[in-house]
Amino acid sequence: MIALSLFLSAFLAATILPFSSEVALFAAVEAGLDKHTALLVASVGNILAIIFNYYLGYFLYEKTKEKLLKNKTTKSALHVGHNYGYWALLLSWLPLIGDPLTLVAGMVRLNFFYFLVIAATLRVARYIVVLYFT
Repeated sequence: MIALSLFLSAFLAATILPFSSEVALFAAVEAGLDKHTALLVASVGNILAIIFNYYLGYFLYEKTKEKLLKNKTTKSALHVGHNYGYWALLLSWLPLIGDPLTLVAGMVRLNFFYFLVIAATLRVARYIVVLYFT
């Protein structure tokens, strides 16, 4: 049950919902979940969510393009995505801006394989640092 809660927390935290998976990660370990298991569960949940974000951006962009371009924040995010592409993904591990960047990656049609390698590696690295070095 602890692992499932952690998985859901990590998944939801990587969507555009304001949620902290790091708090859930610490809580799961404090509740008795092994650190390696917690790392695996949180990473899988978070990575599946960024994949969801990518494809949400990929498939919904054409249908919502007109509306999205009217929003100043979205227009700015798309500008960053188009101009900086994979370099912008280096910020995808950060709170607040990281999750929208995974959505924008799909909107601007970044190569999925490169997107996944960059964003997933950074997400797992963040959990490793949080779990083992704090």
